Amino acid sequence: MSRRILITGASVAGTTTAWWLTQAGIDVDVVERAPAFRDGGQNVDVRGNARAVLRRMGLEERALARSTRERGTDWVDDSDSVVARFEASDSDTDSGPTAELEIRRGDIARIVYDAARQHARFRFGDSIARIDQDDTGVDVTFASGQRARYDLVVVAEGVGSATRELVFPGENVVRWMDLTIAYFSIPRLPGDSAYARQYNTVGGRGAVLKPALDDKLGAYLGIQKKPAGEHEWTSDQQRRFILAQFANDGWEFPRILDVMKEVDDFYFDVLRQVHMPRWFHGRVVLTGDAAWCPTPLSGIGTTLAIVGGYVLAGEIANATAPAAAFARYESMMRPFVDEGQDIPKIVPRMLWPHTGIGLTLLHGALRLASTPLLRGLINNGFARDASKIDLPDYR
Repeated sequence: MSRRILITGASVAGTTTAWWLTQAGIDVDVVERAPAFRDGGQNVDVRGNARAVLRRMGLEERALARSTRERGTDWVDDSDSVVARFEASDSDTDSGPTAELEIRRGDIARIVYDAARQHARFRFGDSIARIDQDDTGVDVTFASGQRARYDLVVVAEGVGSATRELVFPGENVVRWMDLTIAYFSIPRLPGDSAYARQYNTVGGRGAVLKPALDDKLGAYLGIQKKPAGEHEWTSDQQRRFILAQFANDGWEFPRILDVMKEVDDFYFDVLRQVHMPRWFHGRVVLTGDAAWCPTPLSGIGTTLAIVGGYVLAGEIANATAPAAAFARYESMMRPFVDEGQDIPKIVPRMLWPHTGIGLTLLHGALRLASTPLLRGLINNGFARDASKIDLPDYR
């Protein structure tokens, strides 16, 4: 059907789509707004169907080699004593706070990117400024002034995708999750645990320190609150906000905040889901966070990105017309995405208590849930079903 395709966004979804399209003999360009490929980022879980896709790509062992080797998750108190422990999953389908394949976002993205760029062309530091489509193709004008015509355009950008708004203006129905987060890397010290450490205090505030490779820890600071436009602030404003929120707290916060002032991988967001009534229009199709961002609360965001890229590429390669390919892709992925987005907003409220009583109740519940008889209850609450669909074999 389509012999020349543009993908915008060198994300996990974008690079996975690119790899599978090129395997089908399709000519692929990938354009990315960032000036260079972005490494680093938060820890992500790769579960279920996504592990099967990586296996078919011959990349699963490379991903496992870059696993953070996190042994599980500890909820800790002010003195860093363990309140409750949840061991890492020991299979690719188990849910729980820590997946068997726990990996930095940049590491899994780099693995897929290195494979995809063997056949796809990548251009960094550019983006789509205008899209005009007709029955036979899509004319794209880039911010650099370059112009090109493609058979199809795949939008694999982030939650705030600008290209999505060019083609589907105002269609995204945002679902705010009432959680503001910041994450970045800090140096690992000899006494740091091999377990992720989750700490909560009052006021809806908390943090997690997660093991990473390369002598680092991932620091995640969260505040359970209604959104107030903080995601539109400058990075300096966001850092000052985080400093003010945690400046008077103990635990590991003095260490975390001191490093945060100078880190170069600071990321800040107000968590929100993307809900699109449709994922394609003419010859332009959405995938990954641009189509359905479930937020990190789902535990399967990266899984959805990998599986979505695989299914989209497979349907494009096999169909005789774009509309048929896109419709089948959407019908297959919608139930999986619905599973990932099915997160009650009470969850962040419960896990980030506002009062001393709430904190005491949380710790009591976690102690019970960490016992062998009840562990499955909290595991099921941490990640949605990562094997929601039967993967077609497009090979």
